[in-house]
Amino acid sequence: MVKSSSTLPATASDWSAGPKHPNYGCRRPSGPDTVPLPEDNHLTVIAETYRLLGDPTRLKVVLTCLEGAIAVGDIATAIGASPSLVSHHLRLLRAARLVRFTRRNKQVFYQVADDHIARMLTDMLAHAMEDHEPGEDDAQD
Repeated sequence: MVKSSSTLPATASDWSAGPKHPNYGCRRPSGPDTVPLPEDNHLTVIAETYRLLGDPTRLKVVLTCLEGAIAVGDIATAIGASPSLVSHHLRLLRAARLVRFTRRNKQVFYQVADDHIARMLTDMLAHAMEDHEPGEDDAQD
């Protein structure tokens, strides 16, 4: 739960007040606990990633690739979708650098692209599976 004393700046103009963040190249407000705002091109990549993962079938496809290299037909069987639909989703996920493939003979195997993607997905799963009390978000600190 985000506390009301968030370290995010109150207004958009506050983002230009501080020095450029060395990792993201954007201006940020001063202070030890501030969260830097990435540049627009990086925000676009992040937004597109979450848009792609917002499709339940596509999310199942990429989650199936977490365990390691898996054939398209095995992904289709695991999620209950046709191989052509899975191939379509894999093409989009590959273009977004969320999965990568290797070819063995005539079969193509997919897995998550790297450790960053794997950690993001496992963290999202852990968050979704946390116990959540009804009305917990309404509590004030």
